[in-house]
Parts: sequence; structure tokens; C-alpha cells
Amino acid sequence: MTSNASVVVIGAGIVGCSTTYHLAKLGWKNIVVVEQGPLFATGGSTSHAPGLVFQTNPSKTMTQLAQYTVELYSQLRTQEGPAYYPVGGIEVAYTPARMQELQRKLGWAKSWGVEGACLLTPGEVKAKLPLIDEAKILGGYFVPTDGIAKALRAAEALAKHAISAGAAEFRGHTTVTDIEVMKGQVQAVVTDKGRIETAKILVCAGIWGPRIGRMVGEVIPLTPVQHQYVKTAPISALAGATEEVSYPIVRHQDHAMYFRQHGDCWGIGSYQHEPLLVDPDNILPYAEAPVMPSVKPFTEEHFGPAWESTQELFPTLTDVELPDKINGMFSFTPDSGSVVGESTKAKGFWVAEAVWVTHGGGVGKVVAELMTNGVSSLDLHELDIYRFPEVCKSADFIVKAGAQQYDEVYDIIHPLDQQTHSRNLRVSPFYPRLQELGAQFVFSAGWERPQWFEANAALLEEYPIPARQGWEARNWSPIQGAEHWVTRERVALYDLSPFAKFELTGPGVVDYLQMLCANDVDKPVGKVIYTAMLDPNGGIMCDLTVSRIGPETYWVITGGSVHGHDLAWMRSHLPQDGSVQIADLSSSYCCVGLWGPQAAAVLQAVTAIDVSKRSFKFFTNQSFYIGNIPVRAMRVSYVGEEGWEIYAPTECGLTLWDTLWAAGQNYGMIAAGLGAFETLRLEKGFLLWGSDIHTEYDPYEAGLGFAVKSNKGDFIGKEALLQRREYASRKLCFLTLDDTDVVIMGKEPVLADDKVLGYVTSAGYGYSLGRCVAYAYLPLAYATPGTRVSVDYFGQPLAATVTEKLL
Repeated sequence: MTSNASVVVIGAGIVGCSTTYHLAKLGWKNIVVVEQGPLFATGGSTSHAPGLVFQTNPSKTMTQLAQYTVELYSQLRTQEGPAYYPVGGIEVAYTPARMQELQRKLGWAKSWGVEGACLLTPGEVKAKLPLIDEAKILGGYFVPTDGIAKALRAAEALAKHAISAGAAEFRGHTTVTDIEVMKGQVQAVVTDKGRIETAKILVCAGIWGPRIGRMVGEVIPLTPVQHQYVKTAPISALAGATEEVSYPIVRHQDHAMYFRQHGDCWGIGSYQHEPLLVDPDNILPYAEAPVMPSVKPFTEEHFGPAWESTQELFPTLTDVELPDKINGMFSFTPDSGSVVGESTKAKGFWVAEAVWVTHGGGVGKVVAELMTNGVSSLDLHELDIYRFPEVCKSADFIVKAGAQQYDEVYDIIHPLDQQTHSRNLRVSPFYPRLQELGAQFVFSAGWERPQWFEANAALLEEYPIPARQGWEARNWSPIQGAEHWVTRERVALYDLSPFAKFELTGPGVVDYLQMLCANDVDKPVGKVIYTAMLDPNGGIMCDLTVSRIGPETYWVITGGSVHGHDLAWMRSHLPQDGSVQIADLSSSYCCVGLWGPQAAAVLQAVTAIDVSKRSFKFFTNQSFYIGNIPVRAMRVSYVGEEGWEIYAPTECGLTLWDTLWAAGQNYGMIAAGLGAFETLRLEKGFLLWGSDIHTEYDPYEAGLGFAVKSNKGDFIGKEALLQRREYASRKLCFLTLDDTDVVIMGKEPVLADDKVLGYVTSAGYGYSLGRCVAYAYLPLAYATPGTRVSVDYFGQPLAATVTEKLL
């Protein structure tokens, strides 16, 4: 065996082979792929995967990964035949709710550029799939380029491309037993066939991933779950079939099932049973597995209802024999997303886990880009290895979350639906007061965050809020609108404790931040600077504030959901000479937002310092006391009203809240939740990273050019950013809907002149404006204020107007 490698890829399933292929295309050599099973039917999930590829996903990134995967697989073949059959995919609706969901899915398809997607009548479904009983369905959703991936053929073809390029060697029946790490850097992979020296490892081990992760102390948060798949005996309706698959693949999501053709047989996949979880440590070695390691014995007791559903939808299958039946394992993560990125536990330890065949080609491409250039061509925040906080990495959490994701895999999921397990993991010191006020909590990055407060229900007599019905009324209360109005007209207190808080210190801190930040952060002590950190492509990697606390001390404040992401980015660029240190203060300090026209009066009532605009200017920070509590306050606002973010030691938080609360009662102050927080920022044109801005967008097209100082010297992404500015083709626009009674939720396509221009990145009802607000990137020719467009909401065109400024 080769004794050294540029990278060792662990796992020769579809993800390992795809990434190896793409690394080879990018010029890598001396890649070694080790696989504990045989090549290429390794015994992992790829080996038994039915191969159905449905491209449309609520995530733009996941859809794009699937689209590229289809493109890639379509170019591959082995001696056995092609790696992809583009027979089309149909999703059928049994219920009006599912039919409405298919309308929403068609909207995503338009937004993400899935060509040819359309809705079908029952008769049109029958014409494409004669086996189905069209009387049982209300219609269907069809994508002509969906189809069947022959995953083993794809894996083998990709591997052989890399081998023929002289870039890689593949070693089957080679088990990883250890990973050597020294001073935080990968040194070697130890296998039962010998040691391979390397500075880089890529884990594509699928259901075995957690076992490999533990070798360097990294938690790879996935759980293998059994999933039933059955193949019928030959059926008369398919007699004489000459192709392995010619009919469209089918999803019957109302009954948690899917189907595909196997020549003259029919394949049946069922999620219609309780989650059957498997401990990765209990997966058998290849040599000991009766069929293969990723296949467990079929459990007849779980298939009865699924078989009834199958015969109901496909009557021709009644009484047919079922000779081939398995319980096959797939990976489920706490949020169903893949896990991609470099570990913080060991430099050079890369992960590409929980990736299904549908996305295997695309994930291989973006992982190769990350490993080569440090950045990807797509926004990957939904796949980011850093997105899980420590409280979401326990074995208990991973198992419970994986079980819920399995249960809901085909459910109709509202954007504000919440997890039902493992709550109250992270609460702010204000939590008792929030409970007393009737907070309705949502779960975010392990935190309990108030969405609205039932104590504010009486405000609806003062502030009549337009009623809602249907989809947009779910997980919503008109109280959110009242809290919005009180913030605009009086004053409100917000729990911002989940904010991530980092203290950066050292003699090199100014130069370090100047290199990371697009804005000029070399400002006097006491200044707060809003800035982006860019990637080398000029895309927005982080969106945050930087506050100068001392000559060699800064605080960096960012959102709680991007805590791990932003910290990892900053740590990855620390100077090697130790001249900069980063301390994570997130748990050490709580935070409240005190905002509204009366915020200054409330704050002045509890402190001795002068908090007037003359003495405490906008975008500055000061340390002082509120009562007996030492605080640091920053005069910034994400809601568009004057006020402060106020930080205090966590142990002082409850007294801080009580002090401000008592003072605020003279000014009509309330506690307000995330519902108001979101609509307030939308009215003011403030952007949310991950939705309105991320690595696929740059500051200029996002309207953030004011926070770029290109004359300050060099910074990461500067050259690419200036080039992008010269060739700008789109701009983030603010839209208002003409109909004052409608509300949209985000991700809807925006159209004009019979073409899709873009999609809604954020949306919500602007209570102060009296109409719904939406953001969308539009071509420059359509970005002029006053331009008329329409937004497709569940198939209904809603008239909208491009607006220069909202409030």
C-alpha cells in the first residue's frame, strides 16, 4: 500500500468516489481511497439505495446540488449500462393539503430553475403511469429530468475517471483503525493494511461516519435508521418490459411511500413505520453481515399498512408475491441536512457525511472546491459542519432528532414548525420572566426564544391587526403585530442572549480584523462598526458588528445561529505568530435589546451617565452601570428604532431585566418576541445572513456598499469584489404587495414579462406600512423603483411593486 498521500478518502461509496473525481479534476494527485468493503459494492447505503432522484427541495442549495448530480450522472456509464435514467418523477396528492403543497413545490421549482416542472391532473398522471388508480388522487407534480440513479455504476465510473487520470488509487477491504493527530493537525491514517502518512483526510463513511469522527474527537451528528424496501415478483402490467426503468418514479407522500420500476417488477419504499434506529457501533463488519452491513433483516410487522397503501394506489399489484424485502440503513441528521466541512478538532480532518445519492455528485463537487480553494461555488450554510451547538451533539439528542426527521421525512412542514423533543437546553437568565409573560417559544440553535407573549394580548384592543387564514396563519399570532407597533411607538425589551459574543485581543488584532473585514475597523475606542467578512470570491461569509473596546481589544457580535460558522471562519485566519487571541464570551454575557422612541427615557431612569444622542452617539459603545449591574451597551438597532444592545454578566441578567422592566412601566414598555423583531427589520430594509445575504451575494448587489472601504488597504475578497462590481447584473430590491390583505412567507418566484426574475429571500407583513414586504434580487433592468412584478404564491400571481425605501 502507498505509504503517503495528499489526501486519504475514507469510503468508496458515491460521495467518496464523487469527491475523488472532482479533486482529480481540480488537479489533485496521490489521492488514496480506502474502503472496508469490496469495490464498488461496498456494503454501505450506496450499495442498496433504490436510486430515486427527486430534485425539487425547499432548499435552493440542495436543489442545485441535485441538479448538478443529474447532469453528472447523465454523463456516466459502465459496461453494465448508463448511470442515470431520466424517466421523470411524479409526486401524487391524496389530500387538498398535499395538492396545495405541490403548488408550493412548483413555486420552488420556478425559483430554483428546475426546468419543465408542472402540475398534472389525475388523468395526466395516469397517462404517464398506467398502473396507478387515478380515482384515488387529486393530481400530481412532475419533473421530467427526475429519475433513477444507478449509484454503483456512478461510483465506479467516477472512480475509474480519477484512476485513469493518474490521480487516485482505491484500496478495498481496508479498514481504518486509527487516525494520528499531533498538535491539532492530522498526521496519518492507520489501517489494517498499513499506515498512510497524510495531512488531509476526507470522511465519506456514511453510516460509519460517527465511528471515524470519534478517532479525532469530532462528533458527526447522524444516526442510521432502517428503511423498508420491497421488490415484487413480475407483474402482468409490466410484462415484456425491455428496459430496467421506463416509467416515472413516484412519491406517495401522504402515506410516506415511494415507488419505481425494476423491469417487469415494481419497487416499494416505505417510511410508514416507526423509526428503527441503529447504533453505528452495532453495524456488522462486511464479512459477518448476512447480506451487507447496511441491510438488516426485514421486519414483516412494520410493512402491513404500507402494503395496503400500495395496493390501493396500484390495484394491479393485488395478491402479487413479494420475494425481495430488506430493511436498509440511511443516515439522518438532527435537521436532515448533510454535514460538510473541516473539523475544528483536527486540522485537515474533512467531513462529507449524511449525503444521499440524490446529492452525491453535487456534494462531491463542492467539497472538492472547499478543500482546494477554501470556498465553494454554492452557499453551504445549511450543510455546514459548524451549525450544531454542543447541546445538539449528545448521543441522546442525535438519536431523538434523527427519529423525528425520519417520522417527518414526507410530512408537510411549515417554516415555523418546531421540534418536539429535547427542549429547554439553553435558556437565558430572563427565562423565568419570559415564562411569566406567557412567552410562546421557538427552538433555535438549542435556545428557547420567545416568538410572542400572551401577556400582550390586551394590546389587540389598541392595535387592530389584520386577520390571517390558512398557511400564513400557522404558528402566528396577531400579538406579534401589536408588539411590532409598541416597539415603533413606545418601547420594548427583547431577549438577545443567544447572540454570539467574541472578544478579540492582542497586538496584531487591528491588522487581523482589517484583513478579515470589508469595512474599516481601525476606528477610535468606543466605535461600533457594521461590516461583512468576505470569502475570496467576494461573497458575504459573515455579517456582524465589530466594537472597539480598547487599543488592542474588540468585541465581535453575530447571530446565535451562525455562532459556530463565524467563529470557525475567524479562527481559520488567525495569524500563526499568536498575536491575536479569540475568547468566546457567548455564555458569559446575556443581552437585551431596548428599542423604541422611549428607550432613552427608560435607560436614563436607571443609570447615572448621560444617554442622550449628544453624549451617547449612534454606533458607539460604553461601559457603565444600570443600577448595580455592570453593563456594556452598544447604540445600534436591528429594528429601525433608537435604542441599545445591552450586555451584562449572565449571573446578573435577571436583575438587569427586572431593573429595566420596572423603569419601563412608566413608558408603556412591553417584552416583545422574534415575530416583531423580524417584521420590524423587514420594514427598515435590514438584511438577514443565510436568507438575504450569504456567500453567493456580494455587498454591492445587496445594497451594503456603504460598509465596504476599498481604499483602506487589502482585505480578503477585495479583488474579486471589485471585479464583481464592474459586471453587476442584479440588485436586492424591496417589494411591497399591492393587496393589503395577503402575506407571503419567502422562497416564492418573482416574475415579469412571462419569465422568472428571481425569488423572495425574506418576507413578512409590514404592520406599519399596512402591507406585505418582500425582498428579492432582480435583474438591473427590473430594479428601478415603480417597476411592476408579480409573486407566485401557491400558484396565485400577486401583484407587487419595486420600492426604493420602505420606512
